[in-house]
Amino acid sequence: MVKIAIVYSSINGHTARLAKAVLEGINSVDGVEGKLITSEVALQRAVLDDLSSNYTAIIFGTPTLMGSPSAKFKEFMESTSGIFIPKLWKNKIAGAFTVGGLRSGSKVNTLTDLAVFAAQQGMVWVPVTVTPTWNLSSQKEEDSLNGCGFFLGVGAQANVDQDGNNAPAEWDLKTAIAYGKRMSEFTKLYEPTYTALKAQDI
Repeated sequence: MVKIAIVYSSINGHTARLAKAVLEGINSVDGVEGKLITSEVALQRAVLDDLSSNYTAIIFGTPTLMGSPSAKFKEFMESTSGIFIPKLWKNKIAGAFTVGGLRSGSKVNTLTDLAVFAAQQGMVWVPVTVTPTWNLSSQKEEDSLNGCGFFLGVGAQANVDQDGNNAPAEWDLKTAIAYGKRMSEFTKLYEPTYTALKAQDI
């Protein structure tokens, strides 16, 4: 069984809602198993060891706050220095998603931070390939995919007067599901290559 972890931080339930959608996409592919892990739980040494030993891919999720990942998620990132030095995550698949109150809201900066973090760990980044579909006057927002137009990772919008039971909206969840499925299919095909790279320490 190919295993993919989703490590995420959520404050108002928005990122958790998005994480569950990514998980739905992952688990739609036979032979692949996804798991949700909060960034707080991922601080534990045993969890970090499990991520290093048993997962081929790790997807990172965080709210965008003041144009960057949340403080809680940064704590997780900084806790991985023991992973960085021996490059225990080298050649694992990586990807990301984020959510904020605005359509843009500098979410690309958050996704860039996460991509740089993955690069420092020697990981292989998989972007969003969904072409935005909400750019014509004849189209309805609820029919759109990748409506916020992010490609480095999933960028979703959540109304600040709604909690994680109602936001992000269904169209952002559909984008997250599609991304999870892509990550799952990509990782499943990549698994033999990852095993070979690991064996030869490339």
